[in-house]
Amino acid sequence: MAKGKKARQAQSKTITLKMALNCMELTLDGKRCLNLSFKEITAVPKCIQKLSDMDELDLSRNRIRKVPDFIDHFISICVLDLHSNYLEQLPVTIGRLQNLLTLNLCNNRLTSLPSELGLLKKLHTLNLGLNQLEALPASIGALKELRHLGLSDNRFTRVPRCLSKLDKLERVNLDRNPILTEQAPSHQAFMITERLYLVKESFLCEGCLNKCRTEKKKLEDVATGMEHKSVCMPIRQV
Repeated sequence: MAKGKKARQAQSKTITLKMALNCMELTLDGKRCLNLSFKEITAVPKCIQKLSDMDELDLSRNRIRKVPDFIDHFISICVLDLHSNYLEQLPVTIGRLQNLLTLNLCNNRLTSLPSELGLLKKLHTLNLGLNQLEALPASIGALKELRHLGLSDNRFTRVPRCLSKLDKLERVNLDRNPILTEQAPSHQAFMITERLYLVKESFLCEGCLNKCRTEKKKLEDVATGMEHKSVCMPIRQV
């Protein structure tokens, strides 16, 4: 009896088209959202293909392990929320969602990303925090409209070079990544594990800019073997 109960608990809930229709919502700005958050599903229901004309799709806080290839049917969505699932990879078809403005993949198990993400030319916000990423595909540099990028709680040991190509990027969150200062000798590697944000100088007031420059100089002094003894130094939070 106990085994049967556990087996039932492990099964994914089934979402029918009727149930999905009841999960349709209207956002404050008049967009249609299919909200399937907190449904205890392990797979994206096939029936939702019939609702592909939505503006937003929320599949967050489930147990989804794979994004199906038919995600490209949702060609008109501007928001795709998949945070807090069990995703280990993304299909290349995600690059066909040409109208996406926001893509939330936070709190999954991603170790790599498809280069097709670089095809999302309209993307403004990309959240990849709380995954297992060590690098970004070079194609991310093609996201010319990207403003906000979340990379916190991953495994980056250096700031991805492709970020320098993103002219409209306003903020990058690299909080709690093992970023190592490249200037330091191997036996004096300094790990930045607290807070690291990248912002354009034009977005800072004069006081904050001076403080950031001071913190940067401290890091440079430590890296060149000067008298600072701190082994772990956070970059100024802004």
